[in-house]
Amino acid sequence: MQLFGFEISRTSAEERELATLQAIVPDNQDEPTTEIAAGGHYGTHLDLEATAKTEADLVTKYREMVMQPECDQAVEDIVNDAIIMDDNAYPIEIVLDESNLSSRIKKVVREEFDDILRMLDFGNKGYEIFRRWYVDGRLYYQIVIDKESPREGIKQLRYIDPRKIRKMREQKKKTDPSSGTDEYPVARDFYLYNPKGNLSTNQGIKIAPDSICHVPSGLVDSRNKMNLGYLHKAIKPLNQLRMLEDAVVIYRLSRAPERRIFYIDVGNLPKMKAEQYLRDMMVKHKNKLVYDASTGEVRDDRRHMTMLEDFWLPRREGGRGTEITTLPGGQNLGEMDDVLYFQKKLSKALNVPVSRQEAEVNFNIGRSTEISRDEIKFQKFINRARNKFAIMFDQLIEIHLALKGIMTRAEWQEAQNSITYNFANDNHFEELKQSEIMTERLRLLGEIDPLVGKYFSLSWVRKNVLKMTEDDIAVIGREIEVEKDDDEMLQFEPQSQQQEELEPENPMQVTDSTDKAMSNEETALVESMTRFYNSLSAEYEEDSHDESSG
Repeated sequence: MQLFGFEISRTSAEERELATLQAIVPDNQDEPTTEIAAGGHYGTHLDLEATAKTEADLVTKYREMVMQPECDQAVEDIVNDAIIMDDNAYPIEIVLDESNLSSRIKKVVREEFDDILRMLDFGNKGYEIFRRWYVDGRLYYQIVIDKESPREGIKQLRYIDPRKIRKMREQKKKTDPSSGTDEYPVARDFYLYNPKGNLSTNQGIKIAPDSICHVPSGLVDSRNKMNLGYLHKAIKPLNQLRMLEDAVVIYRLSRAPERRIFYIDVGNLPKMKAEQYLRDMMVKHKNKLVYDASTGEVRDDRRHMTMLEDFWLPRREGGRGTEITTLPGGQNLGEMDDVLYFQKKLSKALNVPVSRQEAEVNFNIGRSTEISRDEIKFQKFINRARNKFAIMFDQLIEIHLALKGIMTRAEWQEAQNSITYNFANDNHFEELKQSEIMTERLRLLGEIDPLVGKYFSLSWVRKNVLKMTEDDIAVIGREIEVEKDDDEMLQFEPQSQQQEELEPENPMQVTDSTDKAMSNEETALVESMTRFYNSLSAEYEEDSHDESSG
């Protein structure tokens, strides 16, 4: 056994604080560990239940399950919804808006996060990485650094087969002499790696915990201390479905063809002679010529007996004589209700809606007009799986920033609660879902709108029907006020322009619309004034003409 890798040690003050902690139960973590008693330099233990071997067998079983079409289709649906490989958006991005970090630190964290994604080649291999984690139920990466210059951070991330590595815990237990109670101080964790995959003997390479990035599924069998995968509960339904399908195939092969029953009249012959006579009739009438497709020959194959042979039965004198009847084949060969039942059961065990297993030509969300409850549950399951998978990025960015001296591990853990990861969503599916949700909210709003101001307040409707937050209400309110001001300005300008267009060049000229608005008396007055104005103009022109001629 060798000790290699690196470990970011605690300060002396933290070590003294942890040494003073007293607990009566061991530390429980999300992933199970094989506990060994501290003794000597490393400590040893005897694995009577072969837990490590069983866990490796589970991983192998999960990988065999995805070779079946039903499991493979379910895993494809889950991974495709979890990791969206879109040309216009990256599969995942870090969100630092809610954190209290400075703008400079946020910029550096985003750059280092992009560096982690580059080392994983997540843009191209994100689908394979998530599928590997989902199928195996765990994911291991070795963190490789330059020991000569650790300030450069993580250099490489190398995948480790989960069947070759196991998390171990060296637990030091001491007993309080006054009370006799067992106390469990802080334990020391490490990883045991065996290139051959045989972890039951506790022989292998001892690795520091900071050298390994371990992402468990979160499903734990506390009885056997094993980390389970998401496919574990589908093992039994899948086996039942396979056995039932095999039984259906055997039944149809044996019952599908029709067979004949020959009743041979043997008269008063003795038993021996009757049996010989029956055999002679069988050989005489039975045709066993078969066609060899490989050679193209027809040969006699009387030596072989098949399960589809006809029946030959003797009949004594006094009966109906020799008779040939037909035994019908199976009558319920088209019934598949039992197979369909176990298919639906398998879909439920795989956390995939049953509707997705059915062949559909058109893409819709549940029904054509509503979102099914199964789709909503499935989307919530995808979000939980994403959050569990994002633990990998937390571990990697924490170690990467600590090595480069950008942030300490304590500072990162303090800001970790306000840091989230945004996975890309399917644009088409998201648009359809949001459209259906908004349509339902507007329909409900139309029914409640007459009751607003009487039984419901406007603020209550915005919060409970439209699901608006306080920030949304404030922003939308300001936008509505700005749009009202803009509308008033737009309404004022066209009216002023219209009035300018309607003003005539000659004040004495009246438009048709003005004439329609005037009364008969006003119209007659205007006409008389117009004639008077015209006569004055004519007299002025005549006088001017006489003066010029004189």
